[in-house]
Amino acid sequence: MLTALGLGAVIGVLLGLLGGGGSILAVPALVYGAGLPLASAVPASLLVVGISSATAVLPRIRARQVRWRVAAVFGGAGAAAAFAGAALGRLLSPQVVLVGFAALMAVAGWRMLAERSAVGGACALPGGGVNWRSCLPKSILAGAVVGVLTGLFGVGGGFLVIPALVLGLGLPMTDAVGTSLLIVVVNAVAGFAAHAGDAELDHGVIALFTAAAVAGSLAAARLGRRLEAVRLRRWFAYLIFAVALFVVVRALVDPAALST
Repeated sequence: MLTALGLGAVIGVLLGLLGGGGSILAVPALVYGAGLPLASAVPASLLVVGISSATAVLPRIRARQVRWRVAAVFGGAGAAAAFAGAALGRLLSPQVVLVGFAALMAVAGWRMLAERSAVGGACALPGGGVNWRSCLPKSILAGAVVGVLTGLFGVGGGFLVIPALVLGLGLPMTDAVGTSLLIVVVNAVAGFAAHAGDAELDHGVIALFTAAAVAGSLAAARLGRRLEAVRLRRWFAYLIFAVALFVVVRALVDPAALST
């Protein structure tokens, strides 16, 4: 129980600080830290991520740091695709899913190390709006990809959404983080619904993990103003690489533990 509290708090803090990315550690934490089988860990992760993201996005909504139209496009495409991701996950063995998950973590870590500060792109209008006429198909495709990953791996996908919003649609980072959190909520709800009935959930562990994650995300809102964002992303990327390596080794060495 103490492990669930500690790991949940860490996930919440990272989610609140980064607006995404922290959720990618939820599944390994639930599998190897809380001892849940993968079939239970994926929907449990989506529940934790959805609730903690909803908590983290509320102050950003009050601060008007959410682009509702962008969230509707990405979230709508992702919600539909999450069911496809969940269906794909049922066809794959837990070992294959976790090895693929580790590869996704490596991609996320690489993106965080690529310190791209440029804002704008083909979809950004000079006045700060979005050129939907030319970029709506790309936005729907990006949202669908994130949705598949959400349903398959139980991640929120913020580490992919934020670069798309900043570099593709030209959103400022503050709006990108807030919008990303809302998209994560929508995807997590759809992904959880897609996995409903797949496995029995340990409600005690999930409740503790979620409560700690929510508390951590609230605390991170104040802590984030005092930390250097670039250094935070760099160290978090190193942590992701280490956890990805751990996941691969455990999945290959002891695959039977993933379903018990």
